[in-house]
This record gives sequence, structure tokens and C-alpha cells, in this order.
Amino acid sequence: MMGRPVAEQIVAILEQNPEVQVLDVTGGAPELNENFRYLVAESRRLGRRVIDRCNLTVLLEPEMEDLAAFLAGHAVEIVASLPCYREGNVDEQRGGGVFAKSIAALQRLNALGYGRADSGLALDLVYNPVGAFLPPSQAELEGQYRETLRARFGIEFRGLLTITNMPIKRFAAWLAREGQLDAYLSLLVNHFNAATVSGLMCRSLLSVGWDGRLYDCDFNQMLDLPLPAGAGYHARTIWELAALEVCHGQRIATGSHCFGCTAGAGSSCGGALQ
Repeated sequence: MMGRPVAEQIVAILEQNPEVQVLDVTGGAPELNENFRYLVAESRRLGRRVIDRCNLTVLLEPEMEDLAAFLAGHAVEIVASLPCYREGNVDEQRGGGVFAKSIAALQRLNALGYGRADSGLALDLVYNPVGAFLPPSQAELEGQYRETLRARFGIEFRGLLTITNMPIKRFAAWLAREGQLDAYLSLLVNHFNAATVSGLMCRSLLSVGWDGRLYDCDFNQMLDLPLPAGAGYHARTIWELAALEVCHGQRIATGSHCFGCTAGAGSSCGGALQ
């Protein structure tokens, strides 16, 4: 779990590098980290956009009753995971009762103004496939989400982000057990789209691990794939990152999982690339 020294250094880097405009906080349920609110408050004080990648159910956890109001009070942008607009699909993937809790959390956010036009409080939802296939059209799926969630629950949101399932960690293990790993990797390779490369998140994002180590993206962090070594590569941890210029032009660490971000319409933290 990220400690206070790393959090303080992140704030210091933001203060020293005004060109960095966004702090994107993720990690399952980052709101449970004791330094989450410090990071949010200090980043907003510096005038930065802050994105919270929220699993929604955390808003209903004991002692988190004020979390939604805290996020709204600091105008934090919320990117919320809702893998489907159907209850059965969500509960099968995430566990029984998760869909109902997610809906209750979304309604709480809507009541604070999130997802409402002209409120200034951005709320996006995230879809990722539950199997070994690429996401459908982001625009078409967003329409289905919007129609169903509005009609059944009165829920409003800004947009839907579709993200490709990456063949790493638990998903890779599941694919291997099902005998689908090679087929899924072939699917990604065969749908490589060169037009997505210019928009890949690893070209402009710097991922900071809980211990302050640096990575090119969150997927590389999950795989413990650090920044490439070699001449001219000096910053390996956030404490060596006095100025971001040291990262400009550095080679990006890659692996077979990178085809997940370049397949079909592409995939990034901001959804489809095309």
C-alpha cells in the first residue's frame, strides 16, 4: 500500500512540473488508502485534474459514507467500473449483489450532481469484456448502457469507456485453464491496428507504483516490467524524477500484452482510441 513518503513525493513532482495536468488514481479501491484524500486535496490545490478509478461499491463501505461528498467537493472526475448494464452479467463476474450496490452508488453520485449536464462533475462508466473477445463499438454500447440505466434506474453519466481485457494475471490464468490463451493472443495480433499507436497511453503516461518505482503503464506495473535500462535512462523511481524531461524520448518497455491496446479500435485508460 502506498505510504505517505511516496504520496508526498508525487505532490512535489506535480508542483515542480506544471505541465503535468492530470493525476489519475487507480488500484482496485484506491479510496481505502489512508493517503488518498491527501493526494486529492493537494493535487486540486495545485489546480490539477484528478481522476478516481472507482469500483463503486467502495462508496457504500462502512466509514466511507462521506466519500462521495468528498469527491464532489473537490470536483474529482470519477471513472466507475460497471462491466455490464445487466445484473446477472455483473454479479457473475464480480460476485452476488455487486450490481445492486453499484446502482445504489451511481444514484448517490447522481444525487450530488455527478453525470448531470452542466454540473461540472464528470462521471464515466467502464466496460470490459468478460470473455476472450474484443469490445464491441464503444458508441453503440454506450447507447445501450444509457437507455437501460436511465429507464430502469434514472441514472445519468457522461460517457462509456470500453477497455480490452489484457492477457495478464488472473485473466491470462483463466485463458490458460480454458485452453484459450494462444487463440486470444492470436486474436489480438491478427487485429493489430497501426492507427492506434499514436494514441497509446504509454506514450504520455507515467505509472507510479506503491513503492515509488516507475513504469510505462499500469499493465507493466502489474507485470513488474520496469522502465527500460541503458544509457540515458536515469529515473527508475519517483525520487530520481526531479524533472520530467529525463523521460522524454525514452524507449517504452513492451511485451505481447501490448497487442491488447492496439487491437481493433484500440484501448486505453480513456477507452477506445478510434
